[in-house]
Amino acid sequence: MSNLTLEDIAKKAGVSRSTVSRVVNDHQNISDAVRARVLQVIKDTGYRPNAAARTLASQRSFMIGLVLPQTVSSLFTDPFYPQLLKGISLACNQYDYTLALFLVSSEEDEHKILTRVTNTSLLDGVLVQAGHQGDQSIIGHLIDVGMPQVVIGRPVRSDNVSFVDIDNITATNNAVTYMIRLGYKRIATITGPLKSTAGIDRRDGYLKALVERGIKVDPQMIAEGDFTEQGGYLAMQTLLNHRPEAVFAASDTMAVGAIRAIQGIGLNVPEDIAVVGFDDIPISTLSDVQLTTVRQPVNRLGSHAVELLIDLIEHGTQPPRHIILNSQLVVRSTCGLQSTGSVGH
Repeated sequence: MSNLTLEDIAKKAGVSRSTVSRVVNDHQNISDAVRARVLQVIKDTGYRPNAAARTLASQRSFMIGLVLPQTVSSLFTDPFYPQLLKGISLACNQYDYTLALFLVSSEEDEHKILTRVTNTSLLDGVLVQAGHQGDQSIIGHLIDVGMPQVVIGRPVRSDNVSFVDIDNITATNNAVTYMIRLGYKRIATITGPLKSTAGIDRRDGYLKALVERGIKVDPQMIAEGDFTEQGGYLAMQTLLNHRPEAVFAASDTMAVGAIRAIQGIGLNVPEDIAVVGFDDIPISTLSDVQLTTVRQPVNRLGSHAVELLIDLIEHGTQPPRHIILNSQLVVRSTCGLQSTGSVGH
């Protein structure tokens, strides 16, 4: 029955063609009984949507773009991106979409890519992994041409675009507050780049925790990093001059660099300096020092972004939608406790 159409499935299931389409694309506004009936017909007939027919019928390509502000080298050395790509790719496969990847590492790249990602005959929609000031031009161009888009991470301007993120301020506030409760007073931070919203929000969460607990903010206990291990190492070398008792690093990768700097001068983690990271990527449990960290659902950030983008493609982009996922503090040995547990928020 390979020549079956959506109309054939609709007739057998006793529903409309659009209802079958919504079931095939896993929309949520379908009753369980109707969904089950349509899925049973699809199973009994062996029906599979034909990608070419879908495209011709709908004037859609069933292809979405992913714009990453990364070079090829950093894409595969930063553990955050393979996890994000996994979530995006699995969701694209689930919904029968093809993924096109665009890496923006320079202004010249941006100009070349803009003409391609705004081509509505090539792409149905675009995901932008953002949070940097420079990404606003890409987001703005996509808005100008009416291209459906979802930003992964809070964009600098968020009122006019849909995005998926976690609450970075609250997540960091909770992590630093936990360190304060353990008795640490001189808590330093290695921020992300302060031209990014993630870097800004995690710094603000750190500051908020100190102020709420009546601890004076010392600018010398704040060092800017760049989300790389080397950036964390260099920032920690600067912070060591001011004798912190603990340090919150805005990414696990920077936390690993910070630990290397601490151990490099003969100090131990957590006996001399406690360390807490952010992300809970695999590297956090691969070393002999088990990293306390904020776990953010990186895979689900990717899959939710795809699902939201498909919804925008099919139902319109207004009003913009903001999805905030939960994070969790995972307690391991680097904060000074040997037991492992988690604190949700």
